[in-house]
Amino acid sequence: MIAVIDYGMGNLHSVEKGFAKVGVKARVTSDPEEVLAADGVVLPGVGAFGDAMFNLRHLGMLEVIRRVVKERLPLLGICLGMQLLFSESEEHGRHVGLHLIPGRVRRFQGEFKIPHMGWNDLTIRRQDHPLVDGIKTRDYVYFVHSYYAEPQDPGVVVADVDYHGRVPAIVAKDNVMGMQFHPEKSSDVGLRLLRNFAAMCLERVGPA
Repeated sequence: MIAVIDYGMGNLHSVEKGFAKVGVKARVTSDPEEVLAADGVVLPGVGAFGDAMFNLRHLGMLEVIRRVVKERLPLLGICLGMQLLFSESEEHGRHVGLHLIPGRVRRFQGEFKIPHMGWNDLTIRRQDHPLVDGIKTRDYVYFVHSYYAEPQDPGVVVADVDYHGRVPAIVAKDNVMGMQFHPEKSSDVGLRLLRNFAAMCLERVGPA
């Protein structure tokens, strides 16, 4: 079973249904014991970074997420959930994140459309990573975001996307992974990514 953390922000049930489409049982939950008993954990999210961290802290989920990582359960952040994996965000001031992947979350700057919204094509940077098994450069996925991650170590970028510069789309560090786009809204490519994550959960092995 894959636990989808419910902390009051995000399209929780659409993620749950995405896993159901690929034949994987997922459950939306805010129960720490249920999260820790799962084969893998998803941290979704839509909204503001600061509010999300407040809700996670209020629900006692910060320590649960740390235990998930320590016990090497696969953890996947989606959209805002991916941004929360980083050290800090400049969204509406400075906010401290989970610091599971060192780096900052920054706002797009420039004379172009913000948010980055719609379909865009991936460039795979780490084709050997199991999360992108069967995924190739120029496969399209669906984005909605005004902020982007800037990791300290560019080696954590599994795939990126061109939106007035290269922007991380998939990141991974050990058993911690993130997708800036919405796999559950990304047609067959997104479903393949969810299936790949589920396969990693069954193996319960965090890749390098």
